[in-house]
Amino acid sequence: MRVAVAIELTDEERAELTSYVRGATTPQRLVKRAQVVLLAAQGMANQDIAKQVGMARGPVGTWRRRFAEQRLAGIEKDAPRPGNPSPDRAELTELILEATTQTEPEHATHWSTRTLAEALGVSDTRVARVWRAHGLQPHRVKTFKVSNDPHFAEKVRDVVGLYLDPPERAIVLSVDEKTQVQALDRTQKGLPIHPGKCGTRTHDYKRNGTTTLFAALNVAEGIVIDKCMKRHRHQEWIKFLKEIDARTPPELDLHLIADNYATHKHPAVKRWLKRHPRFHMHFIPTSSSWLNLVERFFADLTTKRLRRGSFRNVPQLVKAIRGYVEHHNDTTEGFTWTKTANAILEKVARAKATLDKIRD
Repeated sequence: MRVAVAIELTDEERAELTSYVRGATTPQRLVKRAQVVLLAAQGMANQDIAKQVGMARGPVGTWRRRFAEQRLAGIEKDAPRPGNPSPDRAELTELILEATTQTEPEHATHWSTRTLAEALGVSDTRVARVWRAHGLQPHRVKTFKVSNDPHFAEKVRDVVGLYLDPPERAIVLSVDEKTQVQALDRTQKGLPIHPGKCGTRTHDYKRNGTTTLFAALNVAEGIVIDKCMKRHRHQEWIKFLKEIDARTPPELDLHLIADNYATHKHPAVKRWLKRHPRFHMHFIPTSSSWLNLVERFFADLTTKRLRRGSFRNVPQLVKAIRGYVEHHNDTTEGFTWTKTANAILEKVARAKATLDKIRD
């Protein structure tokens, strides 16, 4: 009869094993192995460990012994399986990777496991296994656009400088409009969420009008100044500037970060700004809305309040927006900008260099 191997753990090993057990993304097989070792270190017999962990007695003894011999490395990786790997496996993997990343099917925009398997004469499970191992997901695509603004670097340094090192006796405001916010009402009531089933809503809807949300995010505090108006011309923009003027301490300068929308640069707007010298405009580069911090607030508003909401009319929509803004202002901890201007410029330079290598 084989005697169970005694296990003694160092503090570092115990902490690492505990992190495996508690880790939300730890593979389940590693969680069970870590549980086996921790229980073995408490002096439990293999039979008792097997019952508690939900594993056969044989594997409990195996992982207990492997940890005793190899420590953490012994349970982190599976032992080599018997048998020799196919000599063509590496070549087949390389062929699948090359076809996935360098070619496209004749009558489609991207490969699926089945179409690529058929084209290469292999099984779709083999293709799926290679894709998983190398993190390939041809069915997914992310959007991007690199700014071609000739003053890109200058504007990035200006805006990021305001985020990371704001001037004294001044308020930095990230401002923008969320245009054409629709008051959408579903044609039928949705079913509520319950265990085992998500909530539902109809695919079609009725349009009940629109509003435009003007918002100014106080970068330091996270507080939002908002105003909903029917249109978004330069007249409405001036009204919103007046709203900002009225709702901020008059002795402080105001640095507004905005995009290059023509309304923001209208001659009437420029004349108004000249009469109010405490306003200082800073424009982000073209095609760089990600640099405007208020867009983060707009994304949260859309996700948490608008996208799944139903509104019978515009006043109801405006009330919902106002309620969300008030709740945000009462509970906000603000948004913290962390990227330096140099880090952003280096990343954009790498993107441009990569794009330049791609032939049309």
